[in-house]
Amino acid sequence: MLGVDGLDPAWLARLVDTALDEDLGPAPGRDVTTQATVPADEGGTARLVARADGVVAGLVVVGPVLARTAERLGLPQPEARLLVADGARVARGDVVAELSGRVQVLLVAERTLLNLVCRASGVATHTRRFADALAGTGAAVLDTRKTTPGLRALEKYAVRRGGGTNKRMGLFDVAMVKDNHVAAAGGSVAAAVRAVHERFPDVAIQVEADTLDQAMEALDAGARFLLLDNMGVPALAEVVAAVRAREPETGRVELEATGNLTLERAREVAATGVDYLSVGALTHSSPILDLALDLDPIARP
Repeated sequence: MLGVDGLDPAWLARLVDTALDEDLGPAPGRDVTTQATVPADEGGTARLVARADGVVAGLVVVGPVLARTAERLGLPQPEARLLVADGARVARGDVVAELSGRVQVLLVAERTLLNLVCRASGVATHTRRFADALAGTGAAVLDTRKTTPGLRALEKYAVRRGGGTNKRMGLFDVAMVKDNHVAAAGGSVAAAVRAVHERFPDVAIQVEADTLDQAMEALDAGARFLLLDNMGVPALAEVVAAVRAREPETGRVELEATGNLTLERAREVAATGVDYLSVGALTHSSPILDLALDLDPIARP
């Protein structure tokens, strides 16, 4: 069963438990500093604050992190009031959420919450820069499978919140015939495409092409989604024009530019007429968006 925007609540609970295990040790675990210095019945309020401008994502994890932490400590779950939605632009100093409840829970949950939200927000911020750079071109930015192990669903969620598009979730939902698959199929694109059709007739097939000749061969084999890999802009424009010229015969072909794509080159590449730019850096190289959890001072008698 899927929850918020395609995130599976059961998967999210497992992710949070794994992260809490890293901090607390095996369940229920312990925080020797917090549990020694903060009374279990102490209440307080903390604010999740942006320390830099960007796009926030991952607030969907706040509730599950608080819930799982409270359960481990045997304490009531704090309340969370989200002041912005995932995908919102934030400025340095903006408060994005207020958390109220037992201080032990807030402090134990702090790092797990921040690790996940900062990571997701960094991906969303990077993605939004590409989406903004491509605005008006007709091309969209795609992610890849170059994700942090265990965080793929969250990182791809963050791409969506940042204005990007998910290409495929894994090896199971879309076939992507690349050079090594062609080599394993005896050097024939047609043989590789035919093999996928025969074994998995229900999946879409994408074919990688490095040259105009390879693109034409892929079209002849029946491919209707081509990855145009590591091509310079002139070569890319030539392939796009040749493929579009064949569309009265083939029907619509989706074209994706991939490899060595930067923000500076994005609009120039989009101007060739491709439908997509796939950017592995969205997930493998995005820096975090800096956020902090600030606890309000607690009055003492």
